[in-house]
Amino acid sequence: ALLRVLCDDGPADPATDPHLPGATLLRAYREMRRLRALDARMILLQRQGRVGFYGAAQGQEAVPIATGLVVEKGDWVFPALREQSVMLVRGFPLRAFVAQVFGNSGDVQKGRQMPSHQSGRAVNQVSWSSCIGPQLPQAVGAAWAMRAKKTGAISVGFCGDGATSQADFHTAMNFAAVWKAPCVLVCQNNHWSISVPTEKQTASRTLAVKARAYGMPGIRVDGNDVLAMIRVLGEAFQRARSGGGPTFVEALTYRMGAHSTSDDPSRYRSQEEVDAWGRKDPLDRLRRHLVHLGLVSDASDAALEKELALEIATAIDEVEAMPPPARASLLEDVYAELPWHLREQQDTLHQTASAPTHG
Repeated sequence: ALLRVLCDDGPADPATDPHLPGATLLRAYREMRRLRALDARMILLQRQGRVGFYGAAQGQEAVPIATGLVVEKGDWVFPALREQSVMLVRGFPLRAFVAQVFGNSGDVQKGRQMPSHQSGRAVNQVSWSSCIGPQLPQAVGAAWAMRAKKTGAISVGFCGDGATSQADFHTAMNFAAVWKAPCVLVCQNNHWSISVPTEKQTASRTLAVKARAYGMPGIRVDGNDVLAMIRVLGEAFQRARSGGGPTFVEALTYRMGAHSTSDDPSRYRSQEEVDAWGRKDPLDRLRRHLVHLGLVSDASDAALEKELALEIATAIDEVEAMPPPARASLLEDVYAELPWHLREQQDTLHQTASAPTHG
């Protein structure tokens, strides 16, 4: 069964409605609108050659935004490609988020990671790995460690449908269930592992059913329904937090755009399929619900669009004007205490950087 809350014409199903406050619904709407606007602007920058790479979440905004609204301060997030925005919902500065894509001195990672691999210790979010799947056992291990330390926190690990074909997925599922690790593993099933459709990934009827073999609950939820995601994740997080063990969530969604700015999806999927999923757009569905409740209007949308455009443009303008990371930072954050040969190299680097130049 596929859990849903939002009906197509706007109302919520009273049997599944989590009855969120209006302020929470509006916060979800703003965060989803901001993410979509940010993605569109960053793709434009990539096409203009101002950044090297970007992976957008268009059509999949409901899952990360719901996650950011449900997690607690001490929880840890292990994202895949399309969950970086959880950081923004948790308060990570937009300017630093954008700076990571540029890889300049505004980047808390000091330009050392590939674009769109944001992470931040301030919000307990680990950088995703371009190798498919390893964040899942990492999330389980972190959850196990937090339980040992009795922190009361949990972890959430993400993957795409393609990662369920990787050994790390099965390792994580088995370990989490056997040891009842306080974690939630979420698969964003967007139907395409780059160019490979889900039906060529597995012979299972669903991905959620895989949880049964490992002895944990598996839930299939409408991943384009932000209210359903908030309900399912809230219940799964509470289960993990209370000692009930892990949950596997299959969020059924769709990647509307390219896999990344390096991809041309028209080579492997039809426009008819894209159009069909476009009618299930998560942002449109939430807006219909808010209109039904009388919480948004064309006028409020216009004001919000103007506000978000200014916020994003200001962040990009500030970041793009920043210099590259300082050369002296090259050996920082590598060792607690630099070994002698790196100290020598660091001294040489400082001397070179401070030496006068002659034209």
